[in-house]
Amino acid sequence: MDLSDELSTGERIRVLRESRGMTRATLAHLCGRGPDWLKKIETGERELRSHTLLLRLGAALQVSDLSVLTGDGEGGPAQLVPLGRMNHPAMPEIWTAVMNRSLTVAATGPLEPAVLQGRVDQTWRLWHTSDRNRTEVGALLPGLIRDGEAAVRALVGEQRRAALVALSDVYRLTGQATAYVAPAELAWVVADRALSAAQDADQPAAIAAAAWNMGNILRETSYPEEALRIVAEAADLLRPHLDGAPDDWRGIYGALQLHAAVTVAREGREGDAWRYWDKGDQVAKSLPTSYVHPSTVFGRANVDFHAVSVATDLRKAQKALGLADDLDPDVMPSRERRARLWVEVARGHLQRGDRTAALHVMQMAHQIGAETVTYTPSARVVAADLWRSAPRAMRKDAGRLAEAVGVCTI
Repeated sequence: MDLSDELSTGERIRVLRESRGMTRATLAHLCGRGPDWLKKIETGERELRSHTLLLRLGAALQVSDLSVLTGDGEGGPAQLVPLGRMNHPAMPEIWTAVMNRSLTVAATGPLEPAVLQGRVDQTWRLWHTSDRNRTEVGALLPGLIRDGEAAVRALVGEQRRAALVALSDVYRLTGQATAYVAPAELAWVVADRALSAAQDADQPAAIAAAAWNMGNILRETSYPEEALRIVAEAADLLRPHLDGAPDDWRGIYGALQLHAAVTVAREGREGDAWRYWDKGDQVAKSLPTSYVHPSTVFGRANVDFHAVSVATDLRKAQKALGLADDLDPDVMPSRERRARLWVEVARGHLQRGDRTAALHVMQMAHQIGAETVTYTPSARVVAADLWRSAPRAMRKDAGRLAEAVGVCTI
């Protein structure tokens, strides 16, 4: 179909939808959203920023090149629309462990909750320190899920509560490790089980951490209002317990503020975004300088990293890059978070049209955390953009990066 260059993304979606005889409700349903959402996209009332949803629309409209929707092809290589989700070899075993949950108590005795929690904590550390974190953590998760479920079924009293907290942690980690590669139904099951286990344990910090995880799912599936609501409720639940609470309780409270900051920044709410970021900043200042939350990695460095993310999501590229210039990435103990910082910096360079700088920092991001870049949609968008439009002298390098990330074959 010959689409005018003057059409917006929303107008292109409407034209393609109507040409295929699809109702607005049908197309919206295929994307997991409602017709009112699609109407706002088509009329330009709402900007479509989610690459995940853009891919879903492309697949539902049966276009093989995403630039048909975005209108930014410029004669470059196609932005391929995958037929399905990204895949990871660890997924089948994780799926089996989650979906085939045993209803009986194992013949062997359950793990001591402290031992189970220790294994979970070690696996969180592996997630943050390995450049192959999805592969290495994914191999451990099925056993952790089964052992955690077995402990909860067999134990009683305070031991069961401790096992429930550990199981909630296991499911939160499962959500992190399978983000963007898990089928939608598994992602929701895992998030719900994390929250249910924490609520059964009646432990405010565990509930708040599980709500932070649920907020990630909601935000990444383009339910920002619901994501903001659940993290706000979690913060309200946790706030009365903060005086004299362990550092990790304040750490998750701070992480909730940063989560809210990014959520509203993606909606273009600049004032609210920086107000939430300021709240997270104040929490970091109340904690020891070296403090890092074991799973969310909240701490001084992560607050500063989030300032870059907020500015980038607000499309304030100059501010984002200025903030990044003042950072020392090596103070962040999470390899996964460092890689994502450089992806945010690359996005900032692209917003300014500096593709040479964007390619350089994306190569750094990939070197730091190859699987983080490969399985993060925003990183894949940057890699695909560079592959399409890098300066001639950089095209070979851009092609190698795109091939390594899996957005093209050269």
